[in-house]
Amino acid sequence: MDELVRRRIRVEGVVQGVGFRPFVHSVATGLGLGGHVGNDARGVIIEAEGPEGAIADLVHALRTRCPPLAVVEEVTVSAVPPLGERTFRVVDSADGGPRTVSVPADVATCEDCLREISDPADRRHGYAFTNCTGCGPRFTIVRDIPYDRGNTTMADFPLCPACAAEYHDPANRRFHAQPVCCPECGPRLRLVDAAGNPLPGDPVDGAAAALAQGAIVAVKGLGGFHLAVDATDDDAASALRKRKNREAKPFAVMVADLERARQLCSLDDAEAALLTSRRRPIVLLDRLPHAPVAPAVAPGNTQLGLLLPYTPVHHLLLRRFPKPIVLTSGNASDEPIAHRDDDALQRLSSIADVFLTHDRPIHAPADDSVVRAFRGKQLVLRRSRGYTPEPVVLPWEFPRPVLACGAELKNTFALAERRKVVLSQHIGDLEDYPTFRSYGGGIEHFRALLGIDPQVVVHDLHPEYLSTKYAEELDDVELLGVQHHHAHIASCLADNGHPGPVVGVAFDGLGYGPDGTLWGGEFLLADLAGYRRVGHLEPVPLPGGAAAVRQPWRVAVSYLVRAYGNDVPAGLALLRRRDRWARIAALTRTPRHSPLSSSAGRLFDAVAALLGVRDVNDYEGQAAIELEQLADPTERGRYELPVSGGDVLRLRGADLIREVVNDVLAGAAPSAVAARFHNAVGRAIVEACVRVRDSTGVRTAALSGGVFQNALLLDRTTAALRARGFQVLVHSRVPPNDGGISLGQAAVAGALDRGRES
Repeated sequence: MDELVRRRIRVEGVVQGVGFRPFVHSVATGLGLGGHVGNDARGVIIEAEGPEGAIADLVHALRTRCPPLAVVEEVTVSAVPPLGERTFRVVDSADGGPRTVSVPADVATCEDCLREISDPADRRHGYAFTNCTGCGPRFTIVRDIPYDRGNTTMADFPLCPACAAEYHDPANRRFHAQPVCCPECGPRLRLVDAAGNPLPGDPVDGAAAALAQGAIVAVKGLGGFHLAVDATDDDAASALRKRKNREAKPFAVMVADLERARQLCSLDDAEAALLTSRRRPIVLLDRLPHAPVAPAVAPGNTQLGLLLPYTPVHHLLLRRFPKPIVLTSGNASDEPIAHRDDDALQRLSSIADVFLTHDRPIHAPADDSVVRAFRGKQLVLRRSRGYTPEPVVLPWEFPRPVLACGAELKNTFALAERRKVVLSQHIGDLEDYPTFRSYGGGIEHFRALLGIDPQVVVHDLHPEYLSTKYAEELDDVELLGVQHHHAHIASCLADNGHPGPVVGVAFDGLGYGPDGTLWGGEFLLADLAGYRRVGHLEPVPLPGGAAAVRQPWRVAVSYLVRAYGNDVPAGLALLRRRDRWARIAALTRTPRHSPLSSSAGRLFDAVAALLGVRDVNDYEGQAAIELEQLADPTERGRYELPVSGGDVLRLRGADLIREVVNDVLAGAAPSAVAARFHNAVGRAIVEACVRVRDSTGVRTAALSGGVFQNALLLDRTTAALRARGFQVLVHSRVPPNDGGISLGQAAVAGALDRGRES
C-alpha cells in the first residue's frame, strides 16, 4: 500500500467566484483524497492527503484542467504532517493575511442558466437573477474578500432551503455560487415611473410595452443603469439625444442574438467571437447599407456598436420586445453612470419615462467595455465591465506596490504589486467633478479590496491634470512623474510583455512635453525605464488652445498659415468662415494664446476640416473618426509627408497639407483624399522608424496612442512595418488611448525600482 502524505497547496489568480472549489472537490474526491479546500485572502488553499501519485495528479489538474472562468497564475506545494483524513470537504473561508487574490470580473449569463429561464417547468423560469458558478455578477457586487456571499451585496438575501441545498451540494453547478438565488429568496424586478411610483403588472412586460410606445426606459444592469429606446424609432432616439444632451456621439445597440446582429452589420468569425464572449463587450462593426436602424442612433456613421444580452433581464426584455434597442449609459452627457436607485431617479428622471429596476445593490459601477477586431484579435478601446478587475500579469516583479493615477481623459487608475497590475474600470474624463469624485472613491475601494498600500504613486507630468493633483495630495508616498507619451509606449510594452528597447510611435491628441509644448506625434527610442525623443511632427500653433481641440477648423487655419503664409489659395470650403478666418490666423502668431503642438490627432482634425467633413467636434475624436470612415480602402495613392532631420527627425505636416489642398481644389473625391492622407501618414511612420532602426539597430516598433484606434491607419502601418522587417507591437489587453496610460505609468515605476535594486 502506498504511503499516505499530506500536502498544502496554494492556488493564486482568478480562482474565487469561478467554481474553483467545486472543481477541486470533484477532482480530489475522484482521486480518493482526503482533506479540504477553502478560500482566503490570497486565493484558494487546499490540504490534500493520500498517495503521493494521487496528489501529483491533483496538482497537475489544478494547472491544466481548471474551470473555464479561472485563471491560475501560481500553484505552490508544501509538505505538512498527515492527519489521517479520508474524506474531502469544502470549508469556510479564512480572513486575514496579505490580499493577493484576483477578484473575478462579471460574466454574461451562461447557456445552462438560459435554458432554465426558458423552461416553464423550471423553478427559475423567467427569473431575472438566475446565475451559477459559470456566470453572473462578480466585481460589481463584491464589497470585500474573500469572495463569499457575506462580502457581496447578496448578503441581504438569505438562501431559501432549495437554493441552500444547491449551494451545499458538491455535485451541483451552484455549489458555493455566491449570488445564487431564486424567485423565493432573491432580488426582484420592479417597474416605476419617473417619480419612483410602482407601476402595475409584470415589470418586463411593462418595459417592453413602453419601448413599443416610443418611451425611454432606464434599465438597471450589472454595473449601472442604461437608457433604452426602440432603435428603429427615429423619434425615440432623437428624444433620447435631446434629453441626454448627446448631440451626435453614436449610441450602442443591443440585439437578441448573432442572427439579428447579422441583419445590421457584417460579421467575420473574430467579431462574432467577441460578441458572444463571456465578457459581452460592445463591438464596433461595419454597418450594412440598409440596416433597419434609425438615423438618430448613429448619425453619419458607417459603423454600429453592437452588443448581445449579458444578464437575464436583457434576455427577458428582448424576448418581449424582439427588435434592436439602443442601450446607452445611464447618465447625462459626461457624467458617471448612475448605479444607485435613488441617484438614478434623481439624475435620470428628466430623461427616462419609466425605470426597470431591482433591489440588488450595485457596489462598484462599471460601464460597458468597447472593442473592435484587428487582424483576427481584439483591440480594446474601453476596458470596463467583463474585464475589470482581472489583472494584467507581467513577466517582471514590482519591488514596491504602486498606484498609477492615469490620465485626465478616458481615465483609468491602476494598482500594481508582485507581477500583477489591476486596472480600474473606465472612469471617464476627470474634468467633470462627479467623475473626479467617483475616481477618488474608486481608488479607495480598490486599495481596500486588493489590500495594496502603495509606496510609489505615479502621475502625468501635466501639472493641471486632476489626476496629478490627486497624487500630490497623498501623504507618505514617493511621487513619480512620467511623461505622457513614454507612458503610452510603456503601456504597449507591458501589454505585450516586452521590455524594449523599441522604436515607439505615440500618436494621440495632446500630452504635456518636458519642453513646455504639447506633444502628440512622437517617435521615442524607449524601454520601460526611459526614452529619448528621436522624431516628431513639426509643431504648429493651436489657436485658442483648448478651443482648437473642439473646433478642428482652427487647426486647419493654423496649418494653412504654416503652409502658405498670407497667400492661402481661394476656393477652400474652409474659407466659408472668412469672417473669423483672419482673426484666427492672426491668433496663431500669438504664443500666449496659441500653444505649440506636435499632435497627430490635430493633423487629422485639420484634414477633416479642409475636406468639409467636420469643423466642430461634438465629442472627442469625432472629426478623425469620420475622416477614417470616409476614406476609400481600395485607394492606394498617397501624398508625401516628408521626414527630415538628423538626431531628431521632423515630419513636415504643412507639406502634406499643401498636397491635400491641391487635390481638394482640383475636385478630387473626398474619399480618395482621405485615403491618400491615411496612406501618407502610414508611409511617413514607416520611413521614420526605418531611419531610427538604421541608426540604432532597434528592429521592434511599438504603436500606441489614441490615433491607433484608427483601424485603417493601424492596418496599413503594421503591414508596411512588417514588410520592412520590423517586429510590431500593438495593443490587445488594454486600450491604445489614454485608458491604457495607467498600465504604462505602473510599468515605468516598476522598471525604475528594479533598476535601483540591480
